[in-house]
Amino acid sequence: MSLRRHSPQFGGAGAGGSGTSPLLASAQTPAGQYARLSETSLAGNDSPSSSMRYGPSAGGGARGYGPQATVSSFSSGTRYGPTADSPSSSSHGHYAAQVEPMSLRAAGAGAGTGPVAALDEADLDDQLHTFTAAEKKDLTAPFTLRSWRGWANALTLLVMLSGFVVLFAGYPIISWYYSDKNALGANQPGFNLGGVNATGQYPEIPGFPQMIDPDTPESAKKHISFEGDTWDLVFSDEFNKDGRTFFEGDDPFFTAMDIHYWPTNDFEWYDPSVPTTRDGHLVLTITQEPINGLMFKSGMIQSWNKLCFNRNAYFEVSASLPGTPRIGGFWPGVWTMGNLGRAGYGGTNDGMWPYSYSSCDIGILPNQSADGVTPEVAFTTGDPNYNMTLSYLPGQRLSSCNCPGYDHPGPEGVGRGAVEIDMIEAQMDLKVQRGMVSQSAQVAPYDDYYQFNNESDAAIIYDSEVTRYNTYLGSVYQQAVSGLSYTDTRIYSNETSLHVNESSKFGVFGVEYLADYDDVSKGYITWINMGKRAWTMWAKAVGPNPRTGVGQRLISQEPMYMIFNLGMSNNFEYVDFANLMLPNEMRIDYIRVYQKPGEGTIGCDPPDRPTASYIAKHADIYNNPNITIFPDAGECPLSASSNARR
Repeated sequence: MSLRRHSPQFGGAGAGGSGTSPLLASAQTPAGQYARLSETSLAGNDSPSSSMRYGPSAGGGARGYGPQATVSSFSSGTRYGPTADSPSSSSHGHYAAQVEPMSLRAAGAGAGTGPVAALDEADLDDQLHTFTAAEKKDLTAPFTLRSWRGWANALTLLVMLSGFVVLFAGYPIISWYYSDKNALGANQPGFNLGGVNATGQYPEIPGFPQMIDPDTPESAKKHISFEGDTWDLVFSDEFNKDGRTFFEGDDPFFTAMDIHYWPTNDFEWYDPSVPTTRDGHLVLTITQEPINGLMFKSGMIQSWNKLCFNRNAYFEVSASLPGTPRIGGFWPGVWTMGNLGRAGYGGTNDGMWPYSYSSCDIGILPNQSADGVTPEVAFTTGDPNYNMTLSYLPGQRLSSCNCPGYDHPGPEGVGRGAVEIDMIEAQMDLKVQRGMVSQSAQVAPYDDYYQFNNESDAAIIYDSEVTRYNTYLGSVYQQAVSGLSYTDTRIYSNETSLHVNESSKFGVFGVEYLADYDDVSKGYITWINMGKRAWTMWAKAVGPNPRTGVGQRLISQEPMYMIFNLGMSNNFEYVDFANLMLPNEMRIDYIRVYQKPGEGTIGCDPPDRPTASYIAKHADIYNNPNITIFPDAGECPLSASSNARR
């Protein structure tokens, strides 16, 4: 668009005489500067004045259009703007009298006859800013939703905007939210929805808890087995987060019990509020206070049906034991058990514990007898407190030869049970006032006199000054393959005068087992006391016994879960109530579990030894500790003898 201005009347020569002629806005260019003309405008200007200077001598730029260039044809004697200048006649000579008004009209009627009279308006416009109708149409493309370029532009803008929002608004909020140390877990995904509890415990990924504690040192990630192989760390808990709780659902691995452990006539009630973590340790405290009809309260945690290990495992703990070796009564334990039996729930263990057996013979029957009379050793080599009867077990509930249609978790033809392996059960040798730990495996069915094979190719003690075989071999409810080992007095909580530093209060204990499914005779169990091998039993220690008519008892082929507890019972050791120091506590610094690569598995429902379906079918006995027996235990594969002694 051209800007027009009316010019004053001119009286000079020109077609049409005096009148008005439109003036280009650039005519108001300040003195010494001129509007740009197109090349066509210059080309159409006939016979320019000979006085016009185009060379360097004109005083302008290289192209003659500098501030001092003079073109008299483009001047007028009248000012058309605030900076317009009327050159004097002396500077422009005779051309001053010939100046005509600049006409922007095309030649024709009423047009002027000056040097630019033949130029039309289009010629005077800058060609870079002049568009044809077609070009203007191209510049105004219609809007369409199918334009990929438009969508790309919009997406780019959206990404940039989102980035700015996250950078300047999101990041400060997120940073504050996750660094709030007082949120008690509320700043973690899944809070109050099952992923996080009120003390801030949560799986690294909800539903997929972290198996190896990040606080476990690198030096503890491998274990050289006692057969010389390198095993891998598969689980650890360093208990470094203080204030953990273990109520049902609080912890991904362990659950605190709310029961009276009646099977062993314990004096305490296990209350779920007792187990906790403090100063980097799991702490189980026993106190004297009335609770649920008992006078003592303590704690037990289990990983039952949450965390189990199959085929092989090495369990290691660092533990500080309660009391003093000079006073007996406390019964701290760290042990493992097959997942088909839940510790403290009698109905789950009836006909299951401590069976580790897959033969189809007299060993699966009640009292290890088909008729209540034979074999003779079943009634003459047993417990003196039960008229020398060898076994009061009801028979193996899940034998390898169950009746058709009888409830069995599988696999078909495989005997199942709830075997027990004890890492430690602490007691006192009051004669010498030294602490000891019982390290044992509980098995069924039994050998005569409960005596396992302790020949050198079946069992071995590595240091006879520290370890010896337990004189307690069993009773009508279990056969104990057990060794006793002395411990360091410094690891007892009340021996404060011997505590040089915190680490001196703890001893390292462990148990390593391997079950060979293809050749059961190759299985073994090795126990560790104060960081050293104490003793080993091989499968041969509980091999076939022709006198009682039983076959090979197995090194556990069940998924094994972990148990920590602090109890008191005269069934284990006489409780010296008069001198026992209460409250007292057992502390665990860490638990670490290793397995043989490519052979060990993790889980409480492995496909080769399933448990989940069976547990679900019998949910009542697995959730009610007051159910003490399984109704039809021992009724299959053969009917229970009417003479079964229980």
